[in-house]
Amino acid sequence: MKKKSAPFLKSLHILAATLLALTMPLQPNQAGAESSNRPSSQVGITVESRVSHEFGRSITFNAKIQTAGAIQQASLLFRGIREETTRVETLQVAADGSTTFAYDATLNVFPPFSEIIYWFQATLTDGSTHTSEPQTYHYTDNRFSWQETSQSIVTVHWYEGDAAFATAALESAAKGLLAMRDIVPVSLTEPVHIYIYSNVEDLSDTFLLGGRAWAGGHAHADLGVILVAISPGANQFTEMDSAIPHELAHVMLYRALGGKYYQQPAWLIEGIASMVELYPSPDYARALEIATANDTLIPFVELCESFPADSGSAYLAYAQSQSFVSYIRDAFGISGISRLIAAYSDGFDCDLGATKALGSSLGQIESRWRETALGMNRGGVAFRNLLPFLFLIFIVLVVPIWGAIDLVRQRRKNALKPR
Repeated sequence: MKKKSAPFLKSLHILAATLLALTMPLQPNQAGAESSNRPSSQVGITVESRVSHEFGRSITFNAKIQTAGAIQQASLLFRGIREETTRVETLQVAADGSTTFAYDATLNVFPPFSEIIYWFQATLTDGSTHTSEPQTYHYTDNRFSWQETSQSIVTVHWYEGDAAFATAALESAAKGLLAMRDIVPVSLTEPVHIYIYSNVEDLSDTFLLGGRAWAGGHAHADLGVILVAISPGANQFTEMDSAIPHELAHVMLYRALGGKYYQQPAWLIEGIASMVELYPSPDYARALEIATANDTLIPFVELCESFPADSGSAYLAYAQSQSFVSYIRDAFGISGISRLIAAYSDGFDCDLGATKALGSSLGQIESRWRETALGMNRGGVAFRNLLPFLFLIFIVLVVPIWGAIDLVRQRRKNALKPR
């Protein structure tokens, strides 16, 4: 057995300690208030601000702006912490410097559980302009009374169920980290927040209010935020071991790849996430069986950029991707998946990336997957399997016979030559 290096053992020990911490007994705490009240000052301007919101409806900024001179004009500037475009709103400031602005969150939405960065700017009557220090506000789904509990990097938020429910969720997160560790480096420093809705309807409403279409679950991979729907009850463990590792995979892939995460084909990202589910949906196999029988499988070249919008086709895309990436793992090993990720990270397109990493085009690999995993074109598979034997028969039988025939023809030809 090969001796493992010291860095490997150190990483393994850190991972083991984290996973142990994730499964320790918990003491649940009630989530904090949804408002902020903090001073912000720069040279020439001091601001005391308080922000509150009604999720999906409005965000209200209250502030008291103090400056060295009279204010001619004041503005509120804010944006999502990952956005490039800044919203600018003109403020009406009272004589004592107080101001209020209500932002209509139904028209220009922010994603749920994202962070908003905001600051104030004031132009004085002497023409000088002063800008306050930026502040950050957490835009939560405050329609529910969230409880929360944390261990290591993972915090679970929930509003139905007991402490054991949260413990089970943390255990599922630990299993998800273990499942991902062989595919990409697992980040154990940045926090992960898991929000568990008690039913699909509540989660669906959250997506709609946050400006997002249908989804069974979602990960804000760049923010380390996971949203899933799991009802407390007999099926909670299976659902947790499916949904939480899936969404956690997105977070870990993003943290390992950074901006190159978005260069990966949708089928590869979702296939990896579905592959690490401890209990993949049994309906995946049924969906593949029906699509195979009806010849309605989606070519993977159509699943490079994104998945279909309608739920039925999207579900088939997930089923195909889970099966396809599992086939690649079985045929080429985990290193094959790593080579795929590296090729796409280097900028190769969907087809050439497969050729670069695995030596075959995406279409060729898909054909072999259809034959091997789905049992399509069994005649073609049987023929290719027999090819080595047919070649051997050709060498052993046909070549000597052909040689004998050629020898007879040569003797006849020589016998007919004039002497």
